[in-house]
Amino acid sequence: MRVLLIEDDALIGAGLVAALKAAGLAVDWVRDGLTAQEALHDTAYTIALLDLGLPGMDGMAVLKSARRQGVETPVLVITAWDAVESRVAGLDLGADDYLVKPFEVPELLARMRALMRRSAGKATSRLSTREAVLDTGTHEFSHGGRTELLPAREYALMRALMERPGHILSRAQIEERLYGWGEEVESNAVEVLIHSVRRKFGKGVILNIRGAGWMVKK
Repeated sequence: MRVLLIEDDALIGAGLVAALKAAGLAVDWVRDGLTAQEALHDTAYTIALLDLGLPGMDGMAVLKSARRQGVETPVLVITAWDAVESRVAGLDLGADDYLVKPFEVPELLARMRALMRRSAGKATSRLSTREAVLDTGTHEFSHGGRTELLPAREYALMRALMERPGHILSRAQIEERLYGWGEEVESNAVEVLIHSVRRKFGKGVILNIRGAGWMVKK
């Protein structure tokens, strides 16, 4: 899943990028409002984390512009502005949740999961098919009677596939979900991840559709 982080503070931003990547998320980080506005309009993100005190164009203006342009990306506001009026204004402009700094990363990740469940119309943290279950809270994957805690990249791969069972994802679509801007991607990176998951759960866990991509059964 691909996240847009909109944060102008270099120290906070770098820490969040590291934490989000460790959780198996692809992250694009922008530091000003105008770039954020363009990114939200041009790229389909799973979720956006939006600071309000941005240079060039503040976060409220970014949010207002995005919603007026029809951008439906779930937005979690992360800010030091803790006044009730600011929270109300942000929510009324189209924010989906509001988290005041400083906060703990586990709470941020939990709120992100809740927003994603809500946007997908799901009540639980489990993505399931007839043969497999992925817990997005614990990163545990079960298939064929076996359960494993997946490393970050393998989790990101299985989440991308499990969110659309029965649909083929191309190499480009998978790479877009797994890697952020500027990350170097080896030509066989997707195959290496798939091989690693298959080694744990068997070849049938991920199906290869020759010339098209990969999928999991419904």
